[in-house]
Amino acid sequence: MESTASHIESIYEKAKAYTETSIALYKLNAIDKTADVVSSIVLWIALGSTVAVFLLFINIGISLYIGDLLESSYLGFLIVSMFYLLLGACLYIFNGSLITKPVTNLVISKLLRKNKEEVLILNKEKNEEGNK
Repeated sequence: MESTASHIESIYEKAKAYTETSIALYKLNAIDKTADVVSSIVLWIALGSTVAVFLLFINIGISLYIGDLLESSYLGFLIVSMFYLLLGACLYIFNGSLITKPVTNLVISKLLRKNKEEVLILNKEKNEEGNK
């Protein structure tokens, strides 16, 4: 009777250790995927900010140039601002296909991305099954 009790206790301890290890692994995978998504977002924000500053100065130059051509600096700025008003309206109208879907797809692909270790394990298991 004691050996059965000791086997059950041993199985219980192994199951407990397995559960704790699995929970720790899930936590680490969640942290890895979250860090990957956040780093991608930070990168896009940094690149977007750099491009925005670049475009700001380009647009000031274009506005001044158009203003010189029309001999009225405010008309140059007005024309460039109207262009951006049209661009903003188009972005608002086509928001789903131009912004929402690509960002959603990026986040989902980052979250569902398999770790290199998982891919190697799955490939090894497939190879072993194929050899049987």
